[in-house]
Amino acid sequence: MHMRILFLVLFLPFLAVAQTTKQITMEDIYKKGTFRSEFVPGFAGGSDDSLFNPKDIKDTAGKNFNTGDYQVAADRKRILFFNGREPIYRRSSKSNVYIYDVATKKTVPLTKGKVLHPTISPDGSKVAYVFENNLYIYDFANAATIQVTTDGKWNHIINGNCDWVYEEEFEFSRAFEWSPNSKYLAYYKFDETNVKEYQFTVYDSAYNRQYGYKYPKAGDNNSKVQIRLYDLATRKDVPAQYEQGDIYIPRIKWTQDANNRLVVFWLNRHQNDLRLMLTNPTTGAATEMYREKNKYFVEINDNWQFLKDGKSYLFTSEMNGYTQLYRYSVDGKEKIQITKGKYDIADINGVDEKNRLVYYTLAYPTPMDRNLFVSDLDGKNTKQITQGTGTHRVELKEDFTQFMDYYSNINTPQVVSLYDLKKDKATLNKVVNENKKLQNTLAEFGVGKTEFIRVPNSKGDTLNGWMLKPANFDPNKKYPVIFCNYGGPGSQQVANRFGATSMWHQMLAQRGFIVVSVDNTGTGFRGEEFKKKTYLQLGKFEIEDQIDAAKWMQKMPFVDPKSIGHWGWSFGGFMSSLAITKGNETFSAAVAVAPVTSWRFYDNIYTERYMRTPQENKAGYDDNAPINFVNKIKGKYLLIHGTADDNVHFQNSTQMISALIKANVDFETMYYPNKNHGIGGQGDNTTFHIWSKMTNWIFDNLGNENVNKSHVGNAINAPKKEF
Repeated sequence: MHMRILFLVLFLPFLAVAQTTKQITMEDIYKKGTFRSEFVPGFAGGSDDSLFNPKDIKDTAGKNFNTGDYQVAADRKRILFFNGREPIYRRSSKSNVYIYDVATKKTVPLTKGKVLHPTISPDGSKVAYVFENNLYIYDFANAATIQVTTDGKWNHIINGNCDWVYEEEFEFSRAFEWSPNSKYLAYYKFDETNVKEYQFTVYDSAYNRQYGYKYPKAGDNNSKVQIRLYDLATRKDVPAQYEQGDIYIPRIKWTQDANNRLVVFWLNRHQNDLRLMLTNPTTGAATEMYREKNKYFVEINDNWQFLKDGKSYLFTSEMNGYTQLYRYSVDGKEKIQITKGKYDIADINGVDEKNRLVYYTLAYPTPMDRNLFVSDLDGKNTKQITQGTGTHRVELKEDFTQFMDYYSNINTPQVVSLYDLKKDKATLNKVVNENKKLQNTLAEFGVGKTEFIRVPNSKGDTLNGWMLKPANFDPNKKYPVIFCNYGGPGSQQVANRFGATSMWHQMLAQRGFIVVSVDNTGTGFRGEEFKKKTYLQLGKFEIEDQIDAAKWMQKMPFVDPKSIGHWGWSFGGFMSSLAITKGNETFSAAVAVAPVTSWRFYDNIYTERYMRTPQENKAGYDDNAPINFVNKIKGKYLLIHGTADDNVHFQNSTQMISALIKANVDFETMYYPNKNHGIGGQGDNTTFHIWSKMTNWIFDNLGNENVNKSHVGNAINAPKKEF
């Protein structure tokens, strides 16, 4: 589902000081870019622009085009330029591709038509790509194209590209990998024949059209997946050998040894048994090199790194209760746990094999913070490199002599600094950017200061949260509260970084709302048990925590206990729909955008990871589905969805509406034609419209006498006529 990404993209932030000077408008946030942060490139920014003159890059009609989207071969002899890029799903797109020869300065098209995933081989001699569900290889030297597969067919067979559910839930789209020696191409073949097709209407003509694609819902059939190994010298194509059945292959990765063996990640359907199969690229024969079982599920990520010595690999695992870092030998004889603290690793930043060091980001000193650490590959010495609270987002230089530190905290915009690095010691070289323009803008608007809160739930846990009080806060007044919640497995909204509280939140606070966000049970960076406690009953503990937090807020002397609302998108919309149903005694209004209303309607990889199948876990699916509790609604409910949502289908809202009508419950709804899960668009005004719609609805249905309820956007501000 991964809607936490949406939150990061849609929301831009704030700073300190109490006295309001300028009023934040929707135009400031969604049209003018008033609060835009300054972009600071990292080490790679612009370093390849000197290889070409943009005037030399022309399309087939001889016209120049934007040269900002390109890929450079490792030998720097050729560059691929992409033109007319078309998004497909969340991570996939297709483009017209042009090959530029750095020596001759000539540009030629790769092929006719738009292709997916053009990827130059490590030796720079060839490029592999996907066209109409088939995999191709183009040889630069002789300008010859090899068609690796011929059986590709829409909604039946896919070669070298993911099916919808792998792309969304295993978080990758290009389904092929060059071997480091460029001798082999390993690729996925998806057989979607027995996967059920989902259709929605695209409203684009007098008679419209149907868009159909394969989308496996919870409990239903998946694609059958093969991993194939193509030998470029012999043109032989063999299958990788592993146990067949109802399984997933969430990753393939090559080792870095002289023989370049392929590692196939095998995962059972329950996603609690992971095996790594070390595979011979010539024969496809395999042996098991690693296995991990979990009583809940095994997390799949890209932290697996096979070292250049060819003998060992790094990975993270929750096998000991927290996301820790490990180094195992390929032969299985050496198993080292590098980190051992009770803090989750958020990212592996880089591996300095020469000095046998690994740099990684830890959620430390609290789960809301991020700091850079370094450990040796034997786990004997660990040093903290960045210090204090807040979020350090670090980019290491390739030779590990420097790093860029993009630092912020919840009330301070990003400051970028360059540090010199000597193994485990960092020295400030210079401050690169302090975001002065944004800081001055925030001061002009007198934005509020967010405070972290610790909220007890009824189970004995303490939940992390933040609270933003109204501008010119008066403790003798009573203010309405709006909860902003996502709450999905492993997510985090209560983070000590700039942007966790957005400018939209700031605008609501300026108008007289208390804005609150609480990370419920099931969210991330607090260890495995806290995250996986929701197993088999998504929604139960999560909404109980939100209700507990709302009751805790009701006791505050400055809170209007009858005006507490809940807002969310995607999993957050699921939570908002539970808030207005199961939380009917506490929440008086809810806005649900693109919500899941029953996990029976959602895809199987995400849903079954946490719930198993509906056939195995009927109660888990039905006991916390908002669609089954509409008769509890007492408050106001706004339901918003895009009709072309390929992720959380519009069906979720139509079925919810049918249930609301049957139960004779009053509600409001808004749909956006031909819009996907993000429901966005600048050119057609969609982004501005949806945020204005939600804002005005919240003013009307949650605002009290202490709120400035005049409408935003292009809405008419005249008072409603009373009869």
